[in-house]
Amino acid sequence: MQIGHIEAIFRYPVKSMAGQQVAAATLGWHGIDGDRRLALRRTNDRSGFPWLTASKLPDLLLFTPRLNGDGEVPTHICTPDGEELPAFSEELAKEVGRRYGSPVEMMEMKHGIFDDACISVIASSTVHEIGRLVGLHLDVRRFRPNILVRLSQPEAFQEDKWVRGVLSFGEENAPAVSVTMRDLRCAMLNLDPDTAKPNPEIMKAVFRVNENNAGIYGTVIRTGRLEVGQMVRLNTEM
Repeated sequence: MQIGHIEAIFRYPVKSMAGQQVAAATLGWHGIDGDRRLALRRTNDRSGFPWLTASKLPDLLLFTPRLNGDGEVPTHICTPDGEELPAFSEELAKEVGRRYGSPVEMMEMKHGIFDDACISVIASSTVHEIGRLVGLHLDVRRFRPNILVRLSQPEAFQEDKWVRGVLSFGEENAPAVSVTMRDLRCAMLNLDPDTAKPNPEIMKAVFRVNENNAGIYGTVIRTGRLEVGQMVRLNTEM
């Protein structure tokens, strides 16, 4: 069943830093190539989740990864003050550590550093409805999706119905994702991607109307090329 088309594609080279909107990307077995392959590790943390995220340091959203040439791993990071530093440099680690108040180091993981799954998808109608509820025009970047879908028949939170189904993008043998769970939101949703300033009313609205869920997570079951404008199909019989 055709449900819409790809409206936008995003990848986030460094976990919790500014993302990149792209016209096309390769969907591999571990998500979109170049997505969240780097992350900052809190060196004094001994928990099972040592990664520094914007929920702990909102300023991370204001750091911008720079990619040179055709590479998918950033070579430099532009700080909020406009200084460009090598991604794995001691200078960058010190700058982030100073803002966070504890030491960090940059790590690279071949298969990516994800919270729950390697692909996240949300419909633009869901973003618009949440914005309506709080009386704001919300930037989709708050939701940090990999794929933004424009539905043929717009319906807020329609993604909930996709769980246990399969989304495919494009024509026959197109890349496909098995929808595994709803996307349970965290405080990052409240952060403006350009200023890092919080607005707790946004997450409160999502909690009130949809149990704090907006969008879905999935795992890749068929690899291939994603492009803006591709048809999106939902199969609920697999």
